[in-house]
Amino acid sequence: MPAPSGNKTVTTSARVRELGIELPAPPTPLGAYVETVRVGGLLFLSGILPVVNGKLPFTGRLGDNLSVAQGREAARLAALKALSAANAGLPSLDQISGLVRLGVSMATTPDFVDHAAVADGASELFAQVFGKDPGHTRIVCGVQSLPIGAPLVLEVIFRLNDAAG
Repeated sequence: MPAPSGNKTVTTSARVRELGIELPAPPTPLGAYVETVRVGGLLFLSGILPVVNGKLPFTGRLGDNLSVAQGREAARLAALKALSAANAGLPSLDQISGLVRLGVSMATTPDFVDHAAVADGASELFAQVFGKDPGHTRIVCGVQSLPIGAPLVLEVIFRLNDAAG
């Protein structure tokens, strides 16, 4: 179901506009894969990095040279990139009714424990766009390294509405 706005229900693209969100250019694959695959009523996205204008605004490791605030912003940027990938992979963002699952893998030091706070940078953006009900499932973890020195990567599965076919 599209996100509520006041007493009415608005489309996903209208909600994005209402929030003043400008979607970045969609991601391009770094290897031999595609960015999106639709299976039934779900849209699966390949790993989404927080790339802006072809560059990573943050590189490194959380708990070392990156703060929780920088991690949250990287997660938010990756969430915007995920919306852009979905928009490119579907005829319209309006086919998306919500987020089913969010996975966030972060490059961290062994003693880093604020994974959830970093992942909230993406979760909160998706909640703004799709609403908090019914919400989404999530898994977060720390890893040794990620592609191109990225601090995190998102795994995203969107739910498509019934009209999406």
